[in-house]
Amino acid sequence: MRGAGAGAGSNAGTVTRGGPVPSEPYDVVVVGAGVVGCAIGRELARFRLRTAVVEAAADVGEGTSKANTAILHTGFDAVPGSLEARLVQDGYRRLTSYAAETGIPVERVGALLVAWDEEQLAALPALAAKAERNDYRRARIVGADELYAREPRLGPGALGALDVPDESIVCPWTTTLAYATQAVRAGVDLHLGCRVESVRPGRASHELVTGRGVLRTRYLVNAAGLYADELDRHLGHHDFTVRPRRGQLIVFDAFARGLVRHILLPVPTALGKGVLVSPTVHGKVLLGPTAEDLDDKGATGSTAEGLAFLRAHGRRILPELLDEEVTAVYAGLRAATEEDDYRIACHAGQRYVTVGGIRSTGLSASMAIAAHVRELLVEAGLEPGAVRELPEVRMPNVGEAFPRPYLDAELIAADPEYGTIVCHCERVTRGEIRDALAATIPPASLDGLRRRTRARGGRCQGSACGAAVRALFEEARS
Repeated sequence: MRGAGAGAGSNAGTVTRGGPVPSEPYDVVVVGAGVVGCAIGRELARFRLRTAVVEAAADVGEGTSKANTAILHTGFDAVPGSLEARLVQDGYRRLTSYAAETGIPVERVGALLVAWDEEQLAALPALAAKAERNDYRRARIVGADELYAREPRLGPGALGALDVPDESIVCPWTTTLAYATQAVRAGVDLHLGCRVESVRPGRASHELVTGRGVLRTRYLVNAAGLYADELDRHLGHHDFTVRPRRGQLIVFDAFARGLVRHILLPVPTALGKGVLVSPTVHGKVLLGPTAEDLDDKGATGSTAEGLAFLRAHGRRILPELLDEEVTAVYAGLRAATEEDDYRIACHAGQRYVTVGGIRSTGLSASMAIAAHVRELLVEAGLEPGAVRELPEVRMPNVGEAFPRPYLDAELIAADPEYGTIVCHCERVTRGEIRDALAATIPPASLDGLRRRTRARGGRCQGSACGAAVRALFEEARS
């Protein structure tokens, strides 16, 4: 199936979900179509290379990328001097600019790291100094009076906070889709439902044995997320082991949105940033995540214990939140490794780059990681040629802080489908669903459609609109 939708032209790549893979060799194949893999595909699309992104799932962003805390981090609290610190800082700037160009919803709401006891309060100056070492100079300590003036619904007993005004919330689903869409429109092939089962390294090219045949490529990029260590072993490397870290989260209904103004963070621990309360760009409130080290890379289910843990923390942070309706519960797995840094390595002799250990900050760092990988490929001998302009991409808006189609009288006058609401909880119109189903990368499932439009993502979880949404989905696929 050739990429369809506005902007897909004769030079567009292909989007396939079945059938044999091409026999012609690629210059570069990227394994993994999460936010990082798609960002790398987009970066390589800036050059006249024959590039493919290969993904085991039937859609982009189906793994860690779809189940995170949706925060665009400044990198203020990364380990100073680490690769992660450098790439998150650079990625924050790049993605902020790219989001404005392409319509990815971003809101700069700021974050407050709340100190609940004297020990945490005493840790705030060191966190502020750490931010300085990471070249972030706008963090400042605020006292309890200012904290409660800015967050009046905060639970009692907070002693102060570190104010980080540039932390933002972002739509992770739209970000991944924007990268992939622009890459495909620029000529990158996207092979979905194409699991890499083994790799046969070669002197002239690598052979990737997939469930749909053998792909050949001169250069290989491993952005396989939770499975990056396993793919690495096919190339003879045993540099790290991914141990999945599960993060369970609770999403509260839009009626809770007025309870919180900032991202409310705890003072971080060795396991991460801890349990937070955050608004979302979709107009809801997020509580989570847990941080559970597991052995099972498929353990994305929620548990009663995990949810009880979150509710206990939530009641302390924002007591009134627990009185609101829960819209959804979900869990994601982060690709934790033995080290607290990204595991990005170039094996020049093999024309191979590993992109491993990309945890929750991968969304923020994605564009910088992609640029770094491109530099490593050049070091390994890739000759990309001259830079070219990418086709413009403008993503459909799914954010509440920006004009939605159902409110746009001019748009509705030109096309009444944008005035016909199908999902009333989320105010999603027939026009938006139609556009998503005819896009360059159409959804492979109703969940994929929800991530593109928010249909079935509200309070009733599709009990009212589910049949109508399914009918539109099946009609488009018939």
